[in-house]
Amino acid sequence: MKTLAIGLMSGTSLDGLDICFAEFEKQNQWNFRILKAETLPYSKDWEDKLRNSIHLSAEDLQELNSEYGFYLGRQVKDFIQKHQLGNINLIASHGHTVFHQPQRKFTLQIGDGRAIKLITGLPVFYDFRSQDVLMEGNGAPLVPIGDELLFSKYSACLNLGGFSNISLSSNGKRIAFDIAPVNIVLNQLAQQLNKDFDENGELAKKGNIDALLLEQLNSLEFYQLPHPKSLGVEWCNRHIFPALKSVNPLDALATFTEHIAYQISTIINEYGIKDILITGGGAYNSFLIEKIKAKTTAEVILPEKEIIDYKEALIFAFMGVLRMNNEINVLSSATGSTADHSSGILA
Repeated sequence: MKTLAIGLMSGTSLDGLDICFAEFEKQNQWNFRILKAETLPYSKDWEDKLRNSIHLSAEDLQELNSEYGFYLGRQVKDFIQKHQLGNINLIASHGHTVFHQPQRKFTLQIGDGRAIKLITGLPVFYDFRSQDVLMEGNGAPLVPIGDELLFSKYSACLNLGGFSNISLSSNGKRIAFDIAPVNIVLNQLAQQLNKDFDENGELAKKGNIDALLLEQLNSLEFYQLPHPKSLGVEWCNRHIFPALKSVNPLDALATFTEHIAYQISTIINEYGIKDILITGGGAYNSFLIEKIKAKTTAEVILPEKEIIDYKEALIFAFMGVLRMNNEINVLSSATGSTADHSSGILA
């Protein structure tokens, strides 16, 4: 039986809201087709609200949670009307991450699913991460269930978004973890040079690698920790941004791009990965991709634009489908929780 679902994804790099309308069908295995997808850039006002949400009082954060939920609902309703979509079974919304501190048993993605339901009239699954954190997991990464069931022909899947995360099969289990920050840092450095982002890594190419800074970054404790593990904005605020202030933005871009490539290639080599599917906004950073290629023998696969841009939104739609059927949609081998489980609140 075919299920039609809409997935919503807002990444930490704040480049916009990804909406993906897809069809899923299970025969011998799960198959999917992306039917419509687009990214809706945030207005300056919304970008500022989401970026500064980490500093809000409890009351103002609750207000933003509702306001952003209604915003998501309106965007989805407009998307449905624009493309004249029908027979939609569900919406699955990731929300926008404000806090992520699994070691303290909490993670917060704003965008109240009940508000989305009030606007669209459709069943909405939301808050996919909290249950995993309560079960002693990292609440991340969640995408590995989609890698396992939709993209298993690749040895590994690497997402280059605000953070980089990898998912691969090791000893018969799907493992996954965050590797290093990517666009959450690169974009901020590019903005210091009056660019929204470092297109193709052109700015990083012009800078010089600072050997001392590179060594300092590579020696951060997180990189020595065993998986499962995940990163949040708070970690960057504590460990990355203060360190980058020691050099000018161009050299910081060059050094941090080298740092990302080093950390990613180290993992690829450590696990003997033969081929790797790369998606997310960072897949368009050709300078970064070339650096990764130069440091590993793995075949680097860049899929069609639709998969690069919408794989995460697609998989959240898929997680909603699994949740609707009460099937496992979070893998404990990826998050470190006490058991595989079916996560997501139904509005």
